[in-house]
This record gives sequence, C-alpha cells and structure tokens, in this order.
Amino acid sequence: MVFRIQKKNEMVIELQRLYRDGWTDGMIFIKGILLCRSIELRWANNERNISCVPEGVYPVAIIQHPKFGECLQINGVKGRSGILVHVANDAQKELRGCIAPVFSLSGNGKGQHSRLALNYIIENLKISGEKEHFIEIKSKK
Repeated sequence: MVFRIQKKNEMVIELQRLYRDGWTDGMIFIKGILLCRSIELRWANNERNISCVPEGVYPVAIIQHPKFGECLQINGVKGRSGILVHVANDAQKELRGCIAPVFSLSGNGKGQHSRLALNYIIENLKISGEKEHFIEIKSKK
C-alpha cells in the first residue's frame, strides 16, 4: 500500500467504494466530510469502456466537455484516457468507465440528482482556492 502525504495547495477528493456484483457504489468525501454518493460500472480488470477506474490517486482537472458540460477529468490512469466524473443517473446506461456523483442511491447502479452532486463537488474545489486537485479511489473499509 502506498501512502501519500497531502501537500499545501492541493485538494483531495476521496472516493470510498463498495463493489457489487454488477456495479460499484461509493461515497465521496472532501476533507473527511461526506459530500455525496457515486455510481460506476463493476470492476472488470480496467477494461476500457466496461470497467470502473482502478484504485489509486490521480490528478483531476475541472474541464468544459462538449457533451457533459462542466465536469472533472481524471488523468494518469494506466491504459485508459478520457475518464470523467460527469452527470449520470444509471451506470449501465450512461457510463463507459467514468464516475457519476449522485445525492442518493436507488439500487442496481442507479442514483438521483447527479447534476446537483457534481456541481456541489466542483463548487467545493473552486472555493477551496487550491491549485491542484486529486482523486483518491479506494475500497470502503
């Protein structure tokens, strides 16, 4: 296990996962405070378009995406590119290896109020004043 010391001028989003048979649920924290939940596809050995992102720490950037609008881009994932944290309320129908924040889980990889949850995360990153942002993805203990 690799431990990473958080530096000044950076904000870390923590995603704690619970792996299910056909999908992945999660809880998203900033500075130890639960902001929202998340939905993702199941773990499938990091296969592009069908697997959730491998556990680890990755740099993220706020971007303007042509399809999803303002969202987060996750960089540095080995063997993958184009991974986003974007709006979606159904992992199976709307995600291809990305992460969707939601305010409530409704089961089977579905959630509600994704746009509000994503906006809440982005707003927290913006008001922090921190220059660098990271996401730490790990299993729930």
